[in-house]
Amino acid sequence: MNNSVGNTARLLGAGLRALLVLTVLCGVLYPLAVTGVAQGLFPGKANGSEVTANGKVVGSSLIGQRYDLPLKDGQDTPEPDLKWFQPRPSNGLGTNGVNTQYKLILSGATNRSGDNEDLIKWVKDAKAAVVKDNSTPGYRVRPQDVPPDAVTSSGSGLDPDISPAYARLQVHRVAEKNNLDVQEVEKLVADHTQDRTLGFMGEPRVNVLQLNIALKELVG
Repeated sequence: MNNSVGNTARLLGAGLRALLVLTVLCGVLYPLAVTGVAQGLFPGKANGSEVTANGKVVGSSLIGQRYDLPLKDGQDTPEPDLKWFQPRPSNGLGTNGVNTQYKLILSGATNRSGDNEDLIKWVKDAKAAVVKDNSTPGYRVRPQDVPPDAVTSSGSGLDPDISPAYARLQVHRVAEKNNLDVQEVEKLVADHTQDRTLGFMGEPRVNVLQLNIALKELVG
């Protein structure tokens, strides 16, 4: 009986010591070491890839955001502020399946099949809105020219980038709303178009936040 109690006490003691050692190693020392290395080598990425404008943090280059007009009385969904370049739709996990505000807590895809009636309706409505919003008196957007990312969300619903095709489609509208020359805005898009990573991974892309910061500087 005494031997059994002694063995149990030794096992409990060994387990407690292992717990304490592993807690210090894995819960304190390792996170501190990783954090220190990250802050030393790439502090910008370690701190969330923050984007600043005029000395103020305005967002992250990794997370999309909306550019909307203030909500009016009785309005549930804000309208896009058409003087800015707009991101792709943000589908989330809300009750209506759409995360219109790029809320991080609603990150996720629609999880709907390609023949789902709701998804088809969302895409058709989004396409009609893109055609309407981006057509100007001197420039008419054709439905067949609307790129897929203008009417569909990414897997996370938080994509900060759009395709160069979608950015170029918005040029005439942005130029008109800001009283700018179309060529000026086209150059702005070209200057902010990023090529494939390492030349072969992914697709060319335009970061909407950084593009809008440059647009604001151009407008003055």
